[in-house]
Amino acid sequence: MSESPVPHEPPIYRQIADALRDRILSGDLRDGDRLPGENALMAEYTIARATARQALAVLINEGLAVPKRGSGVYVRLFKPIRRHGSRRLARRQWGEGRSIWDADTRGRPFTVDQVEVAREQAPDEVANVLGTPDVWVRRRRYLVDSRPVQLATSYFPARLVEGSPITQPDTGPGGVYARLGDLDLPPVHFTEEVRARMPSPREIALLGLPAGTPVIVVDRTAYLTEGSPVEVNEMVLDAAAYVLQYDFDA
Repeated sequence: MSESPVPHEPPIYRQIADALRDRILSGDLRDGDRLPGENALMAEYTIARATARQALAVLINEGLAVPKRGSGVYVRLFKPIRRHGSRRLARRQWGEGRSIWDADTRGRPFTVDQVEVAREQAPDEVANVLGTPDVWVRRRRYLVDSRPVQLATSYFPARLVEGSPITQPDTGPGGVYARLGDLDLPPVHFTEEVRARMPSPREIALLGLPAGTPVIVVDRTAYLTEGSPVEVNEMVLDAAAYVLQYDFDA
């Protein structure tokens, strides 16, 4: 009877990464703590610099750590945001003056730290959906627990929202959907398409993404009662910061 093969041990850089991961997940190393650097790992495990660098790269690529140039590698723990597709867009949410973000964050602090509003000519694909190239555009960056998690760009037909608070940085309670309601243009139906891709350099900078972190892109169109589109919104999400939840009946 032949003997069972002896399983191979993982390479040393994997063993080191596993040990550091255990310290992170056990709470020994907390969010914002500096991980042992390459020199410390070389001394502790008697390894080459390249091996130490590989071990830290494993945690960076898993989203558990982030490098800071000239400073070191730091723990990056973040409780994922549970984005409930239908609950956040329910009329009872924005219709009562609550931000749709309240449905996502559930009491966690969130802010919009960058807002740009301008009248522009829409990209062709947006103009084709809205039926006009003349739009008001709202660009925002959202932070949760002081961490950038999402970029959003919304387009509205200029003829429908001209002179309304939608063309101002602060739209007031309930956000743009509440203001569309004030204009007798409440959205009654939404469609969302979801895809994943690697981020652009601009998105990496604005979201502070570690190397190898993808983004989730959600393209949403809001429709009026008669089926006319009133908004196109492209959202770019840090994939490591989100869980997407959709409920539906069989």
